[in-house]
Amino acid sequence: MTVLSIIRDCLDALLHPSARYDALMRARHRAFMAPRLLGSLAAFAAFPVYLVLRGAPSAVEVAAFAWLIAPILLSWFLSRTGHYEGAHVLSSLALAGLIMAVAGSTGGIDSFAAVWLVVVPLEAALSASRRVAAFASLLALSCAGLLILGSQLGWLPSADTTAAERGVLMAFGVASATLYAAGLAFGAESLARTSVALLSREEERYRLLARNMSDVVSRHQRNGAVQFISPAAEAMLGISVAQLLGHGLFDRVHVADRPAYLTALSDAARGDVRSVEFRLRREPDGSERGQIDFLWVEMRCRPLDPEMGRDVPREPEVVAVIRDVTDHKLSEQALEQARSAAEAADAAKTRFLATMSHELRTPLNAIIGFSEMIAQEQTLMLGAAQRKEYAELINASGQHLLSVVNGILDMSKMESGNFEIASEPFAPRASLLHCCNLLALKARENGIDLITDAPQDLPVMTGDPRAFKQIVLNLVANAIKFTERGGQVSVSAAVTGSQLMLRISDTGVGIAPDDLKRIGAPFFQAGKTYQRRHEGTGLGLSIVKSLVALHLGELTVQSKLGEGTAVTVRLPLVYTPPQVKPADEKASESKIATLTPVLRQESQDQTQDQPALVKKSA
Repeated sequence: MTVLSIIRDCLDALLHPSARYDALMRARHRAFMAPRLLGSLAAFAAFPVYLVLRGAPSAVEVAAFAWLIAPILLSWFLSRTGHYEGAHVLSSLALAGLIMAVAGSTGGIDSFAAVWLVVVPLEAALSASRRVAAFASLLALSCAGLLILGSQLGWLPSADTTAAERGVLMAFGVASATLYAAGLAFGAESLARTSVALLSREEERYRLLARNMSDVVSRHQRNGAVQFISPAAEAMLGISVAQLLGHGLFDRVHVADRPAYLTALSDAARGDVRSVEFRLRREPDGSERGQIDFLWVEMRCRPLDPEMGRDVPREPEVVAVIRDVTDHKLSEQALEQARSAAEAADAAKTRFLATMSHELRTPLNAIIGFSEMIAQEQTLMLGAAQRKEYAELINASGQHLLSVVNGILDMSKMESGNFEIASEPFAPRASLLHCCNLLALKARENGIDLITDAPQDLPVMTGDPRAFKQIVLNLVANAIKFTERGGQVSVSAAVTGSQLMLRISDTGVGIAPDDLKRIGAPFFQAGKTYQRRHEGTGLGLSIVKSLVALHLGELTVQSKLGEGTAVTVRLPLVYTPPQVKPADEKASESKIATLTPVLRQESQDQTQDQPALVKKSA
């Protein structure tokens, strides 16, 4: 441990608590107390030696030594109160009092001590206070004026010294004042160096904070121009800070969000605290989320100085903190999608219960009722023809129940990914004609023309023949169901490239544009006016959509309300099972069905262009 460290520790122990936590104030208190305590201690140590060599001191010498006690009192005052400016005021008074005492007894303004009046304001300059410096300057001028006035009026004794002695004393006064001023200069330089070091350390601390914090700190003018922005903007936006200054940041704000951005800054410039969310364009190369064009940010802005503009006419500025909230927005979107999915599931459950209550209750009532009548044939006196009719009705109701249950089971298998495609070669023309022949009787009973166009040269394709028939049966049955008497249903097949294109069009009631967006959803039945006029569970098109997806095909529905519907199915001639998990097939459903409304005239034109029509009608 060195002597300087011991002295520093002793001085720190004397410091007032208010100065112990401020490095600059601690250095100023040390600079004030150290020279005064050391000078006083040195004077006290030299006083006995002075008495031995000189003898009894004069009144002036006693006053000079008494003045040496004043620095100890000043240091004690500062240590006890912590009033730094007050200590400097007392020090100026003590120094001016000593100068006046010495100069008044040694010739007034002509005394060698008068030059020390220049030191009084210099010493006060160390206080870093304009008030103390002004007080010390006025005090020095007042003392000089009193010495001049006293000398002119003869109030002060004249110096009884020769010219040589006056020269020696004057040289001593100038030299001592110069040395004292030099000490003050070194003290001021030390304080300035300490202040610069502390400022540099503080700037480095804030610079380190600005470089390592994830939020972006910026300073704006009222019109949004950026005057300063922290380096965190480079990591957030993938662009240098220099390109964001001025209106560079504003140019990257999404066009739709710019009014809210400027409004928030304008309100903050008027003294309010504002928070706004908007989108910022970022460079895709440096994005952590991949190729993303915009990210969501939240900006909290407030006036840089709420008191600014009252005394000094100056344009108000705004300080803002910008935070990336893209993950939060994605979470909100995920929650919204989950909520929508839950609501859709709840609505689907409601539709399912409503549909099943109708589709199951009606045939079950028929089965129960007619079976009870057959069981009581002796009581009711039923004949053979009536028993046969009732049995046929029971069989038809049972078949209907079986089709409903099979549809639900197939849909459940497809949604769970357990529906397997049994791929094998088959002739699509034969399967298509077979399906149309099965539904020809139903079309004839409804008074609908069923027209089939199946070219002889359709090639053999590879796929699941059962699924292919189910696709055709569901689509043709739907077209017949929703076509009024006297209408027409057209079924055509053709090869385009490596795909087989099936087109089933009708002149039925059509589908509204709003319902087109939901076509293919389980248990959804389009329309309101005709919804309950036709039986069904709403699973037909959903099953078709899933089967087409399992075959890696495409489904397109075109319709216009009141003019008819055209469904186009494209299936690969050679089905190759994908090397993906069944659960991944659900993610591709949105790419399979393209639902766009089309004018009836277009569908009529396309129908007229198909040659070799085979007509099956009543």
